[in-house]
Amino acid sequence: MFVTDIRKEFYDVVVNQRVALLVSLDVDALCACKILQALFHCDQVQYTLIPVSGWQDLGTAFLEHKEQYQYFVLINCGANVDLLETLQPEEDSIFFICDTHRPVDVVNVYNDTQIKLLIKQDDDLGVPSYDDIFRDDEEENEDGEEGDSGNESDGGSEPSGKRRRFDEGALERRIERQRARRDWEARRREILFDYEQYEYYGTSAALVMFELAWVMTKDTKDMLWWSIIGLTDQWIHDKITHMKYVTDIATMQRHVSRHNHRNEDEENSLSIDCMRITFEYDLKLALYQHWSLYESICNSCYTSCSFKLWSINGQKKLQEFLADMGLPLKQVRQKFNSMDMSIKENLRDVIEESSNKFGMKDIRVQTFSVHFGFKNRFLASDVVHAASALLENVEKDESATDNFIKALDCLSRSNIERLHLGIDLAKKKLKAIQQTVASCICTNLILSQGPFLYCHLLEGTPDVKLFSKSLALTLLSKYLLKAFVCSTRNKRCKVLPLIMAAPMDVEKGTVIVLGIPPESETSDKKNFFGRAFEKAAESTSSRTLHDHFDTSIIELKMEDRGKFLDALITLLS
Repeated sequence: MFVTDIRKEFYDVVVNQRVALLVSLDVDALCACKILQALFHCDQVQYTLIPVSGWQDLGTAFLEHKEQYQYFVLINCGANVDLLETLQPEEDSIFFICDTHRPVDVVNVYNDTQIKLLIKQDDDLGVPSYDDIFRDDEEENEDGEEGDSGNESDGGSEPSGKRRRFDEGALERRIERQRARRDWEARRREILFDYEQYEYYGTSAALVMFELAWVMTKDTKDMLWWSIIGLTDQWIHDKITHMKYVTDIATMQRHVSRHNHRNEDEENSLSIDCMRITFEYDLKLALYQHWSLYESICNSCYTSCSFKLWSINGQKKLQEFLADMGLPLKQVRQKFNSMDMSIKENLRDVIEESSNKFGMKDIRVQTFSVHFGFKNRFLASDVVHAASALLENVEKDESATDNFIKALDCLSRSNIERLHLGIDLAKKKLKAIQQTVASCICTNLILSQGPFLYCHLLEGTPDVKLFSKSLALTLLSKYLLKAFVCSTRNKRCKVLPLIMAAPMDVEKGTVIVLGIPPESETSDKKNFFGRAFEKAAESTSSRTLHDHFDTSIIELKMEDRGKFLDALITLLS
């Protein structure tokens, strides 16, 4: 069931209990987790933090902790499947689910006892009504009983003609009931199919947790910053529409104004450890303040695709662009921090002016930055890139839990070194994505399969290990599809979705497969691949593992790839 009063029905319930906190491996979940941890520390709530990477992980974690805990808080996992069916808990286990995955499973919505959904109701959820999808079985029993009474022999006390007429009436009623039931079931299947057909995302979990802190008047600037990072994560990984992003940014802007107004005295003292959050229209250039401007332009999806930097013409265009801005190459190629102050001061205006001439009308985006003390300034997007890179770090053979802890640490302002380490990893990741996109486009690795585009990264491709991780593969897929749409002349291919496959585990012979909707500025970000993958796997008995919280990401046995793709083509044609 949906929780209407998050403070009374959630926080006041768990505040005197021991809680198991199960957190998915994405940046929005990390931020929601940080906010909740801060609230728990305030009120000395005892909790155990358990990172979970997929459904199997979640099941294992629940089995390990179900004896010690009655209350489980799930962040960015658990809403889009029938959780009680999946975990088979005892009747006294209570699950609080704060999850951005949509659609929410109908059984979770209508379970009043064990499932409590911490989900914003003003998202357009479109949940079918109870009577359309659940039906009491009493009616069936009545059918059965009536049928029996009609066939009972009353020892011949009634004339047989009368009894036969009664039998016929009962039989007709029974047939009518059965027909009504069949109609109802067909309608139910239709309603559920429409409701569950597409996967998409709702309001950021960090935003929901921040609103809880705000309602309790315990919100701090750190919590506000984390909620901004959670929202920015949804924008960077292209999970929500531009309209939704702008609406949520406006909400955050009001909170930022409130906090800045409240803390004006602190601003005036400008102490070495003060924290200042500012709203700005900044550039869509990844990590440019921690890189050289040149490298940032080359490795940002927006500019790279606009210039088509994988082509010789694109490289020429970039040189013209730099010349148009009138910036010396020496300045453009050195670290942003070392650039002349006179250039840095109006850099954003200069870039915007030139990019307008080159057809890049929206190189700026609404966002926030933070100042820690005197010298550290970060954009929200910088932190998202850094935390994602730490979360999926493949350079050292460390466990997912180690990476989770490091990514969580980099969000604390006391841990700036860890954040800088994440930024360095993020630069390598963005370079790897840019080079992979260029090589896929130049070697025509993207094939049209009829109803969708398909690209398969082969074993031995540089940085292929990085793309066995879902966040990196998602970024690569979005970037690649945009690049393909910019470079192809085939109008039909421009509106197709993309399926991307990359080696997952060479020893097991598995690949990770991911599907994304067509490239479009106005699209509603709804993804139909989750359902399609399930159906294709089922109809071909392909060996797949649907372990991801996102249904549009699966693991597949390499040998089954051919028949699985054929089934998808048939299904989607």
